[in-house]
Amino acid sequence: MPLINLVIVLVVVGVVLWLINTYIPMEATIKKILNVVVIIAVILWLLSAFGVLGSLSGVRV
Repeated sequence: MPLINLVIVLVVVGVVLWLINTYIPMEATIKKILNVVVIIAVILWLLSAFGVLGSLSGVRV
């Protein structure tokens, strides 16, 4: 995956998370949980994109 695509995805995820935190009224604890879940998902996606984690296609939820 080209580096520009990674940067674009990170910017879009950051802007969407900022918009949700700014304009959607929620309790502070729900916002913290949402932020943590999104950050963990982005970290896992980045590790997978750089080949550190391997393929996430075998992960079942």
